Amino acid sequence: MKSLKLLTPSPSPDDIKIELVDQSKPIIGPTEALVKVSMAAINPSDVKASLGHMPQAVFPRTSGRDYVGVVEEGPTAWVGKTIFGSGGDVGITRDGSHASYLVLPLNALIEKPSILSDAQAASMGVPWVTALDGWSKAGFPAPGDKVIIAGAMGKVGLAAAALAKMYGAQVIGIKRQASKAVPGHACAELLDIEDPDLEKKLMDLSSGSGYSCVYNTVGSPYLDLALNMLAHKGKQILISTLDRNCPFDIFKFFRKEMTFYGVDTLKMDTVASNQILKKLLPHITSKRLELPSEERPTIYTMEEAAKGFSATFKNGGVGLLKIS
Repeated sequence: MKSLKLLTPSPSPDDIKIELVDQSKPIIGPTEALVKVSMAAINPSDVKASLGHMPQAVFPRTSGRDYVGVVEEGPTAWVGKTIFGSGGDVGITRDGSHASYLVLPLNALIEKPSILSDAQAASMGVPWVTALDGWSKAGFPAPGDKVIIAGAMGKVGLAAAALAKMYGAQVIGIKRQASKAVPGHACAELLDIEDPDLEKKLMDLSSGSGYSCVYNTVGSPYLDLALNMLAHKGKQILISTLDRNCPFDIFKFFRKEMTFYGVDTLKMDTVASNQILKKLLPHITSKRLELPSEERPTIYTMEEAAKGFSATFKNGGVGLLKIS
């Protein structure tokens, strides 16, 4: 049995220090389950935590926030079932899923729908928890609402767009020109941030009325655009940013009576995260929620983990670790 260990923060994305070590089989308590991990995601947040960018991340620890695996020990009703999930604590403040075994609280367990492959389930956690939490805070779109997804071809953007479409919204996506359109994305229109006529095109698509919400997955590059495009009492959801200090037109903000909503999934442990993910299950099994048919993420062995971390940092998206 093996696990990845981050002993200290790595100096750079090109020199990530991860040790592959032996893992003893954990002993669980009466309210826990022992999961034999089969596959785990490499998320951008896993990489940032390995670089010391997250003050709450402890060292040494085993990395990995998202997971799919089989319950090996625990209540009889759960043993042998395939589960999946995520957590803001898993792989950040305690040992995570980049290991043969993962210990989870019983009330964190959610069974993987058979319609999802292991690769899909292992890479859904952080992006879909983020997308769901943002919409839950701001309010899910109503049928006919017009919304913008900024950074629409990223993992969170794809999830946010799929959810908005499921609720009947007209979804307009914005991406970088160099980003390819992901097959099966939920955007009715897809525009490039570099387009000099972007604001005019967006306003024309809204018939001049503006948008009820901008789900901004990138932050600062889209902040001013969102303020211009939002209708009166419009909402903006923010999950990340490139620049931390972002000047914006406060006059426009309060005159339009806008609202900002922040999302930080690191504040939610695996129980809270999986309570959010559980809300997806009926929509997945009924096929009401249309999942984007993305290219399969690159799958790395545990020996190739450092390579996977570096690639995720440079290229974005999510990599996958094959555990067992």
